[in-house]
Amino acid sequence: MDDVAAAIADPVRRAILELLREQPLPARRIAERFPISRPAVSRHLRVLRECGLVRDIPAGRERHYHLDPSRFGELSAWLSGFTSRAAVWGQRLDALETEVHRTRRDRRRGGAAPDRLEDTA
Repeated sequence: MDDVAAAIADPVRRAILELLREQPLPARRIAERFPISRPAVSRHLRVLRECGLVRDIPAGRERHYHLDPSRFGELSAWLSGFTSRAAVWGQRLDALETEVHRTRRDRRRGGAAPDRLEDTA
């Protein structure tokens, strides 16, 4: 998981992954899309290949790069631990907001509902 996280930390590598999400591409077509040198793009492709996010298939004199999304599973599972907790807190905050609005409405109408706590001060 650490190698995948390190690989996608770089914005150029993320952009390469986004390109390959659409379709497999040869290295030269990938390199054409970036304002950096072709050897620099090759180094980024090597990092992505070594961590298993892309695979390359020789096609004549070129190498075609394909996205391999299977390596995202572990990182995705780890991240979901954060997003699922955020969803639970979101639901709780929504429920609290609903209760605050209901209490304000009841007070404007002249009194709290019988099952609600009243101020004792």
